[in-house]
Amino acid sequence: MPPALTMSDPLTASAIATLAFQAFLTSSAGKAAQEMTGAATQAAGEKLNALRKTIWQKLRGTPSAESAIKALAEKRGGEADLQKVEGYLQVAMAEDPQFASQIQQLAQEITLLQVDDDSTTTQVNYGGTNYQTKTGPNNTNFFGGEHHHGGA
Repeated sequence: MPPALTMSDPLTASAIATLAFQAFLTSSAGKAAQEMTGAATQAAGEKLNALRKTIWQKLRGTPSAESAIKALAEKRGGEADLQKVEGYLQVAMAEDPQFASQIQQLAQEITLLQVDDDSTTTQVNYGGTNYQTKTGPNNTNFFGGEHHHGGA
């Protein structure tokens, strides 16, 4: 499965179709759920359902698109079905900017709920001073210094 979208990724038809339907492919089932936690999972699930419904409503009436979406939703589809949906979605987005804006907004909201945390948590104990810090590529937090309790 491709990595989760980030806020800097363009929300193309391909990215949106992948976000909406990739979880239905047998090789990636459960991966999307692993990238989200707690309330985010429920909120993302609701938004994913709204995204899929919006795409379905737009592409309904196009037999090949309907067939591909149904195959994906029934977990019997594959990459070829996902690519079909991407193609039809690309055309629909080009022809209807309002629709494109609507699904891009939904996709952006979903990506904001995804957890992309490859950092580590470390606790270092030095005598009576204990620090627990979380580090990662985008985390520059530093907790340090001295802290004294009581008298002199």
